[in-house]
Amino acid sequence: MRQYLSLILLFLPALLFAGLFWAYREHPGLGIQEKFPFVPWQFILLGFFGLIATAGGVLDWRYHRNPLQLKLSKKERNAEAAALGLGGLPMFTAMWMATLSEDPTRFLIPIVLILIYTVVLICYDEFVFHIRRCGKTETCYHRMLVFGNGLAWLAWFHYIYCR
Repeated sequence: MRQYLSLILLFLPALLFAGLFWAYREHPGLGIQEKFPFVPWQFILLGFFGLIATAGGVLDWRYHRNPLQLKLSKKERNAEAAALGLGGLPMFTAMWMATLSEDPTRFLIPIVLILIYTVVLICYDEFVFHIRRCGKTETCYHRMLVFGNGLAWLAWFHYIYCR
């Protein structure tokens, strides 16, 4: 189970977002319309970049296991799980709460603090475990994951604070 934790945490925000989006589809904070495009453009971008990030994460996870038969150290597995679980899940929670809030500015400081914490965790994982070991293929997967998540986050952040 421990070897699948990062993979499970990778899918959790997307599944939570889809489930909560459907459950709260009547909430005015989501801006769902009856006419096309039905949802604000920021959510379309969030989905697009989220798919890229998830694909990069899955490809990286498979690359670590299949072609490389790579045995990840416990420290590296912990670093990846921390970035996804201790950074990504609190970020998702704060962003969702801000999305539904009538006053999202009260979530701004927690969101920025979680963002800083998450970026530090990602940098630790990249610079300690990956910088010397990764080839072009694995680096591409990491960029898909990191930049996809970053752009998805920016789209969501824009929706919350610039609508």
